[in-house]
Amino acid sequence: MFHSLRFRLPALFLAGIVLAGILSALIAAKLFQDYTRDRKFAELRREARGLAQLYGEQALSREIFSSKSLSIATGDTLFYSGLPLFGPEARLRQLPPSYVDQAAIKQGNVVEFTFTPPGARRRYYAVAQPVKVGQQPFGALVVATPRSKLTTGWLKLFERLSLALVGGIVVAGALGWYLSRRITQPVLALARAADELSKGQYDVAVPEVRARDEIGALAASFRRMASRLEKADELERNFLLTVSHELRTPLTAIRGHVEALREGLASDPQAQQASLEVVAAESARLERLVGDVLDLAKLNARRFTVLHEEVDMARLVEQAYGAFAEEARRREINYRRDIRAHPVLVSDGDRVLQIISNLLANAFRWTPDGGTIGLAMSGENGRVEVAVSDSGPGIEPAVRERIFRPFWSRDGRGTGLGLAIARELAVALGGDIDLESVPGEGSEFRLLLPQAQEASSSL
Repeated sequence: MFHSLRFRLPALFLAGIVLAGILSALIAAKLFQDYTRDRKFAELRREARGLAQLYGEQALSREIFSSKSLSIATGDTLFYSGLPLFGPEARLRQLPPSYVDQAAIKQGNVVEFTFTPPGARRRYYAVAQPVKVGQQPFGALVVATPRSKLTTGWLKLFERLSLALVGGIVVAGALGWYLSRRITQPVLALARAADELSKGQYDVAVPEVRARDEIGALAASFRRMASRLEKADELERNFLLTVSHELRTPLTAIRGHVEALREGLASDPQAQQASLEVVAAESARLERLVGDVLDLAKLNARRFTVLHEEVDMARLVEQAYGAFAEEARRREINYRRDIRAHPVLVSDGDRVLQIISNLLANAFRWTPDGGTIGLAMSGENGRVEVAVSDSGPGIEPAVRERIFRPFWSRDGRGTGLGLAIARELAVALGGDIDLESVPGEGSEFRLLLPQAQEASSSL
């Protein structure tokens, strides 16, 4: 419990409130003390000035007010320090000269100080005002008040501040507990969902958080992560199913022909030759599949090596075109090329040929017999463009990005690696692949490569 956010958040919140309240109370008490002390000294100065003038004027006439009456009237205590100007009738308590700064008094200055009267225990705040007879100061009238009077006011302030602090702590505690529950409940729900995800249950219900704060952003990110993990898991399953099917088909054919050769079922030289050709073709098919998977893994791991060499793009396009000429003739496809430029790139020729071949293979796969496939190349604005167009069924806008994902196919057949590898290779070579398609009319894939290639030799 003590290690949970539900406890620590309110505890930290309360600790901050308590610390701030204590500091505020101390500062307020200090300010109040200074304020009340300054006011008291100002009041004592006014009283001392008036009483000293009164005693100075009456010292000549010997008509002196009783200090007891004046103390009752003012609420303060009167003392006298100096020459004996006043008789017993004044009832002024005498202070030894050491209690008052006599030098300052002789110069006519007012003195503020604190002291403990002889025989007393309480401390007093006091103001000593020179008593002048004529213009000559003969002593000082001291007006004093017990410091305990001010302390009583300070204690009342402390009591009120303490009550306010306790009330603030109660309110802050309730608010902190409420906020901590608001924060920790969705976090705990996300933690439970993460546990379910770790067990492979990608259809877990991610809690809805309506807040537009960090918790809401975390929930939204978690929901996107769960969706991507689910898609990745689906892709992985599809990959295993697809690759196992693609591997099993040629392996089955190879094993069948090998068994036939081993058991002598294909004794005729022509039958043996046909079986060997099937074995060679299916072996090449297996090699291409494994090579595609390895290429994709290297591209995703950024461990793909790119060569830098001069590439005659016109010759390379002709080579790619010729590789599919026989299939076009056999299927009666209108297969044409249009080479408008003869650029020379510094790139990896084998990988560029692989990209164009993958685009052509995709076009031949989706173009019906008797259709049209075009291969064109142009160069302008510092880049080379190789376009592969077809008269296939076209691609819906909703799936135009998905066709470049590994192991995804529109018809569920094939490995779905051709276009994915083509785009990854194009990006690795510093270019890209664009797509324009009209559903029902056909598609055009354009390979864009920079003429000045300055990519690193290893990705």
